Amino acid sequence: MDDPRDTTHAEHTSSAADGRTRDTVVRLLLEQGPTTAGVLAETLRLSGPGVRRHLDALVAEGSVVTRDAPQAGRKRGRPARQFLLTASGRARAGRGEDGPAELAVAALRRLGEAAGEDAVKAFARDRVLAMGGEHREHVLAGADRAERAARLAGALTAEGYAATTRGAGAHDGLDARVTGEQLCQHHCPVADVAAEFPALCEAEAEVFAELLGTHVQRLATIARGDAACTTHVPAQQSRGAEQDDQTGTTPAVTTGAGPDVKGRQVV
Repeated sequence: MDDPRDTTHAEHTSSAADGRTRDTVVRLLLEQGPTTAGVLAETLRLSGPGVRRHLDALVAEGSVVTRDAPQAGRKRGRPARQFLLTASGRARAGRGEDGPAELAVAALRRLGEAAGEDAVKAFARDRVLAMGGEHREHVLAGADRAERAARLAGALTAEGYAATTRGAGAHDGLDARVTGEQLCQHHCPVADVAAEFPALCEAEAEVFAELLGTHVQRLATIARGDAACTTHVPAQQSRGAEQDDQTGTTPAVTTGAGPDVKGRQVV
């Protein structure tokens, strides 16, 4: 007769293995942003049905949601489905948390009441500068704006923001005037706090602009309910135009979620 303890042990082992695989899926979604089941299956070397079983479980627990993939460049037909993390999914990933959000919100409220909104803005800027201080020289050593953006993404990843860059513009069949880079942060340790205090996001974008030497546009933020914080960095112009653009001026920042260069919401 089979020992029932063997069955219990096997079920426990299988459950633990499933948990580890789902943690890996969550980590990949954190790092890569919205991703199809096919890409996840290829990355994890799992079968399509196998990875969908894990994704279905993550959807059921509220860690993951689905949406239609962008249609640009795709042939007609049923759109592919992308999977992306929810706020609870990002919390499950548990990267670089700054501490209890409730305590941080209470502290900033108190600061605002005692010293005014400018004090909150100054705190937000000091925080970003302190966080990025050790990476500043590395980012500024980039040969051009695209390399700086990539180095900035690496620095942000080191700080727990799971950041990536991707080219945007002419290679998608768009006007060359809107080419550039999109800097995507797939995780934000202070998203819950930034939802009440957008000065945190604004200060971050201002520092990005200074490091990259150009105006930037914040297209989407996790704090406002988007899947990622996305910042558009325009392509570098000719040397003469670049100098004209930067003489005696501070790089500008356009904040607030909005459409990307294709007119769709970027996440």
